[in-house]
Amino acid sequence: MIRSSIARCLALAALLLALAPGAAHAQKKTLTIALNQDPDILDPTLSRTYVGRIVFAQICEKLYEIDEGLRIHPQLAADLPAVSDGGKTVAIKLRPNVKFNDGTPLDAEAVRFSLERHQTMKGSNRKSELESVNAVEVVDALTVRLRLKAPFSPLTAQLADRAGMPVSPAAATRLGDKFGTAPVCVGPWQFVERIPQDRIVVERSPHYFDKAAAKFDRIVFRIIPDDNVRVANLRSGDIDVMHQVAPTDAGSLRKEGRFEVSSVTGLGFNSVTINLHNKTGKTQPPGNLGTPLANDPRVREALELSIDREALNQVAWDGQFTVGCGPISPNSVFFDKTRKCTTRDVARAKKLLADAGHPNGYAFDLTVVNDPQQRRVAEVIQGMAREAGFTINLRPQEFASALKDDDDGKLQAFLIGWSGRVDPDGNIHHSQACGGSLNATLACDEKVDALLNKAREIVDPNQRRALYREAIDLITTRRNIIYLYHPNYIVAFPKNFKSYKAIPDGLIRIKNTSWN
Repeated sequence: MIRSSIARCLALAALLLALAPGAAHAQKKTLTIALNQDPDILDPTLSRTYVGRIVFAQICEKLYEIDEGLRIHPQLAADLPAVSDGGKTVAIKLRPNVKFNDGTPLDAEAVRFSLERHQTMKGSNRKSELESVNAVEVVDALTVRLRLKAPFSPLTAQLADRAGMPVSPAAATRLGDKFGTAPVCVGPWQFVERIPQDRIVVERSPHYFDKAAAKFDRIVFRIIPDDNVRVANLRSGDIDVMHQVAPTDAGSLRKEGRFEVSSVTGLGFNSVTINLHNKTGKTQPPGNLGTPLANDPRVREALELSIDREALNQVAWDGQFTVGCGPISPNSVFFDKTRKCTTRDVARAKKLLADAGHPNGYAFDLTVVNDPQQRRVAEVIQGMAREAGFTINLRPQEFASALKDDDDGKLQAFLIGWSGRVDPDGNIHHSQACGGSLNATLACDEKVDALLNKAREIVDPNQRRALYREAIDLITTRRNIIYLYHPNYIVAFPKNFKSYKAIPDGLIRIKNTSWN
C-alpha cells in the first residue's frame, strides 16, 4: 500500500514537472534548427554557402574564431600566429590532445594536409583565400609554419573561416571527392546523415576535447524555405531555433512574449551579380556573351539607377536592413563613411538605355533563389526597373543548382548574397580579382588587382581603408556586382534557450547553449 502510494506520488510529480513551463524543452536532448536553404556540399574546401557554414560551426572547428566584437581568438590553435621575416613567415601552435571526429589526432601534419588540399584540390573555393601561402611546413607535432610569397595581413581572419578548418586526412584520403557526403573534422558534434532538401543530422562527438560544451545529444537541421512554415513550426514547438526570420515576423514573435528574437547587422551584403565574360565556366577563358548587359556598362549603370535602395529596404525588409553600395559592412573598422550611394534616377536610366541603342527598353533574365524573401526582393527590383524600360524575367531556382549554373556561366544576372567575413579581403578579393575563386562574372582589371593585393600586404587599417576606397571606386564603375544592402541576421528561439550569442557573421553557434 505504501509502495503504491509512493509510486502514485512520483508519477504525479513527474506529470506536474512535464506540464511546467519549459519542461518539455528542458528534457529534450535533440535540438532542431530550421534553415531557409539547403547547403551545398559539406566539404570546407569546396563549399560556398552561408547555410553550409552554420552546419560547419557545429562539426568543423577552425584554427581561429571571432567573437561578438569581431575580435579574433584561438580555437584549435593554441595562440595567435607568431609572425617574423617581415611578415613572410607565420608559425601556428596547435592545441594539444585534440582529435578529429574519427579519433585520429589533429597535429601539424593534418593541418599541412588540409591547407594544401585547399590550395590544390580541383574546384577549391579556398584557393584564392590562401594564394599568398607559398609553402606549409611541419616544424614539430604541434607547430606548423607558413612561408608566404608576401606579407598577408588577412591571413588570421582567413583561418577563422573555412580556410582554417582542418579535415581528417584519413577520411579525406579514403573518400576523395566524396568527402563532402560524410565530412570528418574537429567539432562538438559529428556528421550522421543528410537527406537532400529535408534534413542534416549531427550527433555529439565522443572525441571532442571539451565535452561539456555540447549540451545536446543531437542537432537536426531541417530545410524549410517557406517563411510562414518555419514560423508555424517554431510556434508549435516542432523546431527550436528559426534561422532567417523575416522582419515582419520578428515583430509579432517579440509581442507574443514566448520567444527571444536576436538581430545583428551582418558583415555581408546582398547584390545583383552580372555575368560579364563567363561563357563556358568560371575556370575557363573569358568569352563574349554577346549581350548588352554584359558588354555595355551604360546598360548596367541604367539598371543601378532604376533601383531605389531605401525603398527596397522598406518594402522587402520592413526597413530593418542597412542600405549599402559596397562590399564592406558599416560595422567593420574598414568601412568608408564618406561613400555615398547612387540615388534612383529613372530619367537618366532611360537616357542611358537609349544611348546604348535600346530606346524601347531592354529585357534580361534575373535568377533568384526560390524562397519567399528573395522572390519578394526580386519582384520589387523588377517593378522599379520596369519604370526605366527594363523587362526583367525572373527565374526562381533551387539555391545549390543556381550556384552551379552561375559557376558554369549559364546565368545572365543573379540576385545573391554573401554572408561576410571579418576582414574585407574576404568580401572582395575572391569575387572581384582576376582569377578569384568565386569570380563567376570573370570581371578582370589589373588596377583593381594591384590595389587589393597591396591592401593584403599592409597592416595599418587607415592605409588599407584608403586602398579599398580606391578599388571599390573602380568596382562600382564596372558594376559586375551591384551592391544593394547589408542584411540583419534575425534568429528566434524560446526564452528558455540560454547562452546564445549573436555574432555579425550570422552563424548560429550551438556550443555552450542549453535549455534553462
